[in-house]
Amino acid sequence: MIYSSETLKLMGNRFVITAAHNQIDSAKDAVQVAIAEISRIENLLSTFKADSETNLINASAGLKPVSVSLEIIHLIERSIKISTLTGGAFDISYGSAEKSFWNFDKSMTTLPDQETVLAAAANSNFRDIEINHTAQTVFLKKKGIRIGFGGIGKGYAADMAATKLQNLGIKHGLINASGDLYGWGKSQNGKPWTISLAHPDQKWNPFSDFEINNMAVATSGNYEKYVVINHKKYAHTIDPRTGWPVSGIKSVSVVAPKAEIADAFTKPITVLGVEKGLALINSINGLGCIIINEENKIFTSDNINHK
Repeated sequence: MIYSSETLKLMGNRFVITAAHNQIDSAKDAVQVAIAEISRIENLLSTFKADSETNLINASAGLKPVSVSLEIIHLIERSIKISTLTGGAFDISYGSAEKSFWNFDKSMTTLPDQETVLAAAANSNFRDIEINHTAQTVFLKKKGIRIGFGGIGKGYAADMAATKLQNLGIKHGLINASGDLYGWGKSQNGKPWTISLAHPDQKWNPFSDFEINNMAVATSGNYEKYVVINHKKYAHTIDPRTGWPVSGIKSVSVVAPKAEIADAFTKPITVLGVEKGLALINSINGLGCIIINEENKIFTSDNINHK
């Protein structure tokens, strides 16, 4: 087998796409098919493209339902299901509302006022997303509400790209969507794909390895994107129910059958905390997770044996 790999920026993130075939040209062509699929999904979900279905839905919030593709309806429905499972700790209706006052960069030197944060949280509720299957429409029932797929879109794109490759007969491949990984078959060394998890305080020092085959791993950490204001650290994971950053956990890694699921569960586990997060993961077949709290203590779900 000959492995072809390409690295590029898609959906605002670094993607690495790898495919194997017994002919190099076929492997390269397959990678291009995966890139085209991810680009298609970016055009569908992006909030930076005026004509994306996501923006069309947001522009008509509180005004009228919008006709959209079944693909985005199904993605929204799966998102709502995860919102229900997590008690609102995951919520696409929070959209990008927080980015106007939580940018977590050097320009951020003061905290947003309490009223602004609470207003954004109060104006966000996944229960206000109305789907009409007969008319094939989506309606945001409150004016000002916005949806965004930042918490699930990369994983979804990875899954869709992998499906395209598998349908082409690619039996060995890996999609790395900026740390959200889906792998199948074997790597170049003839062994299953091995994913190394880095310790939050030692980026280049893996503390655990996973072998994956038809499986996905996603990691979300509060150790890279944050600000310190008045001697207190505020990291980038927001609780959509309150609008404020959460603390207590440095990183969460989720193992799942699909990258979409792994991607979508990392941040709500951070929001829920160690005890509630583990209880949720342990209640869902096929999911596993590793959590590192702020004291560097490692916690695992029941089905993961970490040494």
